[in-house]
Parts: sequence; C-alpha cells; structure tokens
Amino acid sequence: MVLFGTLVNGGLIVIGSMLGLFFTRIPERYKETVMQGIGLVVILIGLQMAISTDQVIIVLLSLLSGAIIGEVLRIEDVLNHFGTWIGSKFATTSDDVSISQGFVTATLVFCIGAMAIIGALDSGIRGDHGVLITKGILDGFTSLVLTTTLGMGVMLSVIPVIVYQGSIALFATYIDKWIPEALLNGLITELTAVGGLLIVAIGLNMLKLTQIRIGNLLPSIFTVILIYYIYQLI
Repeated sequence: MVLFGTLVNGGLIVIGSMLGLFFTRIPERYKETVMQGIGLVVILIGLQMAISTDQVIIVLLSLLSGAIIGEVLRIEDVLNHFGTWIGSKFATTSDDVSISQGFVTATLVFCIGAMAIIGALDSGIRGDHGVLITKGILDGFTSLVLTTTLGMGVMLSVIPVIVYQGSIALFATYIDKWIPEALLNGLITELTAVGGLLIVAIGLNMLKLTQIRIGNLLPSIFTVILIYYIYQLI
C-alpha cells in the first residue's frame, strides 16, 4: 500500500497531539524551556540538512525566487487564515490566534524536511515505509510537546501532512519513468538543503529571535526543481 507510511505518520501525530492536550496544565516556565530546547534541536536538524548542498547558488536562487512568489501570493496570510478558519470549526474554547499558530508551526515542522520527501519517495518508488514510520515516531513526540504550548492547532496539521506526503508518494510511483536516478539523487540533495534552511528559520522563530515569514518562502521548495533542471542543462 503506497500510502501506508503516510497514514502511520499522520496517526502518530494525532496520538501525540491528543496526549499533549492532557498536559496543558504544565507550568508555563516548563513549556517555555522545553520549546526552547525543541527550537535548538530544530535549528541543528536544519543546519545538518542545509550543508548537504553541492551548489549553493541553486539554494540561493531557489530561496530568492520562492520568496518573491510567496510574497506576491501572500502564502503566510493564507495559511494563517486557513488555520484560524479550520480551528473555529473544531474548537470553541481555544484562542483562534493560538490555533492558527499551532497549525502553521506544526505543518511547517512536519512537512519541510528530508525525511518527509525521501520517506514519501521511498514509499512510492520502493514500497519501503521505514523512513516515514521513523518520522512518524519523531513527529508524534514533537506534536505532544508542541500541543502543550500551542494547543489544538497542532493536531489539525495532520491534514496537510497526509496530503503533502501522500501526493509525493503517489507521484513517486511514476517518477522513475521520467527522471534518471542520478538526476533524482542530485535534486533530492538540493531540496534537502533548501528545506534545511527553512527548518532553521522555524527554529529561530520558535526561539523568538526572528519573525521570518516562512510560509512566504515555501515556493522555494518547488522553484528549486526548475532551477536545478535549468542548471543541469547549462
């Protein structure tokens, strides 16, 4: 089953979030310190991914073009509005802003990264769900901690996670017919690097050191594909 790994990943996020709802009474100073710890680890993960690039110019051009597209489309605002709207449908006591923040933060943390892309590709190309199941375990624990601070919105992130990873897995069942393996491996490297920088930005925002509009940088995940292809032609 192509979507098995994605469904397991989504299920573990839901379980972790449900458990997190029972720990919301944890003192605020504990939550703050734990979130800072997660933020530091997120930055470390992002840096490890970012330095994997073989061509920094591809990463730079991808982020620049992605940022322009994101600002024009105002993706950050769309994500926030969607998080607020969907939160209002599922919750009546939570603050809309908190729900939106939890939804957007968790969606970015769970969707952007090497494990999401490579795991989904493995599921589609080789039928190997090991990477996504491992990711699901990590996401489940992370969602538990995030939910204690950001609330119900974290659980709602399971929707884009399943759509995103499921789409990649389904696409991957045909990708080997269109893209040579060597080209695909190089593309994954640059995708990982771009995603890593976005994850670093998430960590910095979690530490409240910056207010980077990460949503408006998301198109770079897609522009890197075109830029990498053009670079290979040149």
